[in-house]
Amino acid sequence: MDFSTIKKQMEAKDYKNVREICTDVRLIFKNAMQYNDDKSDVHVMAKTLLAKFEEKWLQLLPKVTEEEKRREEEEAQAQLDMQLAQEAANAKMARDISNELYEVDIHLEELREMVVQKCRKTSIEEKRKLGAALTRLSPEDLSKALEIVAQSNVGFQAKAEEVDLDIDAQSESTLWRLKFFVKDALEIQNKSAASTGGNNDSNKNNNNNNSNNKRKKEICDAIAKTAKKKSKKPSS
Repeated sequence: MDFSTIKKQMEAKDYKNVREICTDVRLIFKNAMQYNDDKSDVHVMAKTLLAKFEEKWLQLLPKVTEEEKRREEEEAQAQLDMQLAQEAANAKMARDISNELYEVDIHLEELREMVVQKCRKTSIEEKRKLGAALTRLSPEDLSKALEIVAQSNVGFQAKAEEVDLDIDAQSESTLWRLKFFVKDALEIQNKSAASTGGNNDSNKNNNNNNSNNKRKKEICDAIAKTAKKKSKKPSS
């Protein structure tokens, strides 16, 4: 290491900070001291200049420390700004996606209503079959079916302990949505039952379903009771 090399590296901005320059300057003096006899002029001058350099370095050190602190704060702020910018970009992307999904949902709802309007009216027999099919749903699927009803009926409480579902009072949109949902749910139930043979883990399934059977029976009884009332004809 020599001073001309240090100068070239400084001009090329190869040093990351002042402390790296200081290390190379010390290296020049220490090399001169190490490879020359203690009583030689080179050794003595190198030792003297190193002492002078350390004295000047101590005077300069507070400014160096202050500059390093300022740079750390700037880097931290730059990092924070970058993080905030990324978070803002992510938030904007999330909002855009949410808005797009909302528009898609609205469009799908419009298409669904358009399809329902073009569909024929649900017959009394189809409503009776739909009510019967609802009673064959699993407790979980029955809850989902009740949620479909709640979407079109503000006062309908799908999660109440007792639910009175009047099939005839439902809109055509609700009836068709229920019909498609029930059809798919029963198909999945049948495939699942066929694949397990209907007997595997029967004790476990019975224990898991016992807590749900009571509520399901109450809902199904209410559906059947309502359907029966609607099917009665007035006496002549």
